[in-house]
Amino acid sequence: MTDKRALVVGATGISGFSASRLLLDSGWNVVGVSRREPEGLDGLEAVQVDLLDRSAVQEALAGRHITHVFYCTWSRRATEAENCEVNGAMLRNVLDALQENEELAHVALVTGLKHYLGPFESYGKAPVATPFREEQPRVPYPNFYYDQEDILFAAAAERGFTWSVHRAHTMIGWALGNVMNMGTTLAVYAAICKQLGRAFVFPGSRAQYEGITDVTDAGLLAEQLQWSATSARAANQAVNIVNGDVFRWRHMWEVVAGELGVETGPYPGHARSLEEEMDGQEDTWRAIVAKHGLRPTELNELASWWHTDGDLGREIETFADMTKSRVLGFQGFRDTEASFASLFGRLRADRIVP
Repeated sequence: MTDKRALVVGATGISGFSASRLLLDSGWNVVGVSRREPEGLDGLEAVQVDLLDRSAVQEALAGRHITHVFYCTWSRRATEAENCEVNGAMLRNVLDALQENEELAHVALVTGLKHYLGPFESYGKAPVATPFREEQPRVPYPNFYYDQEDILFAAAAERGFTWSVHRAHTMIGWALGNVMNMGTTLAVYAAICKQLGRAFVFPGSRAQYEGITDVTDAGLLAEQLQWSATSARAANQAVNIVNGDVFRWRHMWEVVAGELGVETGPYPGHARSLEEEMDGQEDTWRAIVAKHGLRPTELNELASWWHTDGDLGREIETFADMTKSRVLGFQGFRDTEASFASLFGRLRADRIVP
């Protein structure tokens, strides 16, 4: 595989870390772009650059002879119009920096199920039937995923490389300092509940507590990304990527609590805001770190309360179909209970949570 030279954009995020680790373990040469220094990716050629700085990106990627790009990052802004502008510019800057890169064969773009649901400010306003399928039309609202797709499609048509788009649901995987990290957020929430003597109560909506949903293991996404880069059948395809099983939070919450060693409380029948409830708990977290001899971290480095509120507070059922990916030849699968257990085990082993 030494002729394969990957560029992973967002190498320290949930999807980018797992993709980088798998590619390195599979013998690829990997260049990783991130905002901070990567950990646990021995063999990675790390590049730290601001993707909005066009000239800096050009300089950082010049002469690297990249054969495959795995674009696994985004930047959150206050409005979807800003999201479209900023995230479109970031992707365009990366692709333009590789303009003279004749070896470029494939670009994979990681997006998500907001492709079907709409952006945060218009979330769920255009009803779409579940399970979500790739052939469903775009919803009639601005969406930076759509802008990114159009930028990718145009560049591929002009320059002759193939593309793939990977629509993940909530990702469960290893990453610190990530803004979309429900698994770690729940582990931190459980530790705070235990420290304060509170029950570990499901904070989401009744629709999520009772309804069917699914998640995406970051390791499984990494497998699909590598498959898309090496399978002719995956060329120029948009595919969903979820674990392949489904669950209801009324059951999974008990599983999560058992893995984290906390007692649950009765569901109150309505959503609560973790962002509001956990406001001001920084000293509580510092006390937990000191009490258990954990790796020094701040609460805002680990927990993405706002994103977990969004995931668990949905008033609509949300899950995706994997048929298209299976027909094309990708047969990967994850047991979601095992995905949570694996993440919590690593967080404990690395002394991130007690």
